[in-house]
Amino acid sequence: MILYRPVGTKELKLIEESGYCKFPPRLPEQPIFYPVLTEQYAVEIASGWNVKYNDDHKGYVTKFEVDDAYCRKFEVHQVGGRHHKELWIPKEKLEEFNAHIIGKICIVGEFSDNELPAG
Repeated sequence: MILYRPVGTKELKLIEESGYCKFPPRLPEQPIFYPVLTEQYAVEIASGWNVKYNDDHKGYVTKFEVDDAYCRKFEVHQVGGRHHKELWIPKEKLEEFNAHIIGKICIVGEFSDNELPAG
């Protein structure tokens, strides 16, 4: 299954430190790791939320593949419009999830407040 994950600079640095092989552990206040199913949705989050709320006003979209059989263990949640679909991974399962990533995590989009329209 191809998945996407919108991330900020801090999370991207931790992904880079892993050799682009895994996502970092969740923070205590983050009970769920939620990759998204469409690049469109990931772009919305990275260009909107990450750019607006991260200290450096940057957001990135990562793309990666996870073993299909493993992904079927988790429920897909639609959290808004038709393309707003997420896979919810409990933080206790993130290391196991990381072990099922096939290949490397790739950066497919980068956004900053310098690229956003004024207004």
